[in-house]
Amino acid sequence: MGRKLIIVSGPTAVGKTAWSIGLAQKYNSPIISCDSRQIYKEMSIGTAVPSRDELVAVKHYFIQDHSIHQPYTAGDYEAEALDLLEKLFADGHETLVASGGSGFFIEALCNGLPNLPETDPELRETLDRRIKEEGLGSLRMDLKRLDPEAYDSIDLSNPQRVLRAVEVCLLSGKTFSSFKQHPQKRDFEIEKICLVRPREEMAERISLRVDAMIADGLVDEVRSLLPFRNLPALRTVGYSEIFDYLDGKCTLPEASEKIKTNTRRYAKKQLTWWRRDPSVTFHSLSS
Repeated sequence: MGRKLIIVSGPTAVGKTAWSIGLAQKYNSPIISCDSRQIYKEMSIGTAVPSRDELVAVKHYFIQDHSIHQPYTAGDYEAEALDLLEKLFADGHETLVASGGSGFFIEALCNGLPNLPETDPELRETLDRRIKEEGLGSLRMDLKRLDPEAYDSIDLSNPQRVLRAVEVCLLSGKTFSSFKQHPQKRDFEIEKICLVRPREEMAERISLRVDAMIADGLVDEVRSLLPFRNLPALRTVGYSEIFDYLDGKCTLPEASEKIKTNTRRYAKKQLTWWRRDPSVTFHSLSS
C-alpha cells in the first residue's frame, strides 16, 4: 500500500479538530497541524488550540511548539513538516492526517512555494510605516488596484500577508497571484478534504466561539502580550481587536462584535481559497 497524506481543511470554526481526531483514530495516525497561529506557545485562547482532552486523544504536531519571538515562515513549516512526515512514514505509518485552515502552510506542504522576489528592506520599511500611519486599509486599496485576484483570496486582516502581496507587485511589476509555482513532486499521495457548513450555522458557531474566548480570558491573554503587539504573529483576528479595546478605542462588546465580523470575513476568504483548488473534495457537516 502506498504512502498517503490526508489533509483536512476548512474555514475557522467549522469543526476541523473534532473531525480530524476521528479520522486520525481510524488510521492510527497523529495529526500534523497546518495552522499558522496555533503553532505559537504564547497564543492559546485566541487561536482556539485543541483542548487538553483532544491533545490526549491523538498526538498533535506543530501545536504551540514555537515562539512568537522567533520569525516562522511557510517555508520553515514546509521543511519541518516534510521532515516529520518522512520520519512518520519510516516508522510504519501508511496514512497520515494533517489538519488546519492556513492555506499558505498547506500549499507549502503539498506543492512547495513559488519563487517570489526577495524582500526589499527599504520598500518593506516604507509599507510598514504606511500601515502604522495610515492603517491597513490603505495597503488593502493598493492591493485591490494592483491585484484584484489576490485581494479576493488572501486574508485581508493579516498585515503581513497584505504587505507581502503589495511588495511583490511593486518589486516584480507582476501580480502577486501570477506567481504560480510548478508543483514540487512529493513521494506520497495527497488527498485534500474541505469541511463546510451552511452559512447561518457557521455564523452561529463563530459567534459562540468568540463569546467563549472572551469568557475564557482572551482579554487577559492579549493584555499579557501588549509589549509584543507589533510582532507579525500578533497581527491577527482576535488579537488586533482586543488591542484596540485595551487602547480605549472601543468597548469590549464592540471589540467582540468586530472579532465576529472579521472572523466571518476570514472564513469566507478561506473558502474562496479552497474552491479554486480542483483537487479538493468538499464534505458537508451540519449540527
